Amino acid sequence: MRTVLNLIWVVLGGFWLALGYFVAGILACILVVTIPVGIASFRMARYVLWPFGKSVVKRPNAGAGSAIMNGIWFVIAGWWLALIHVLTALAQTLTIVGIANAWVSLKMIPVTCFPFGKQIVNSGGVL
Repeated sequence: MRTVLNLIWVVLGGFWLALGYFVAGILACILVVTIPVGIASFRMARYVLWPFGKSVVKRPNAGAGSAIMNGIWFVIAGWWLALIHVLTALAQTLTIVGIANAWVSLKMIPVTCFPFGKQIVNSGGVL
């Protein structure tokens, strides 16, 4: 069932969202100081491309460094990626099948804005 949901997700907007994260990652890797932001963006692109069967959990050892990086992330990419999630969710609600995907897109916004200090896990463990 997860595979079917993921395929529907990719067709109804997941590809474009992942592409946005990928572009943000490339732009963030231009400067040396923002390379960790780029790596986080590539990690999020993989999650956004195939989200069903995965979840985001808070890392217990995240500290002040994560908070600082979240601030940098939000300024560089977080706010406009969240805006893309909202626009994608609005477009997905045009079909009955897309309403469930719209909800998933909206649920991703908190981790889109502040990804540091969190990790993406599946039923088998850490990705």
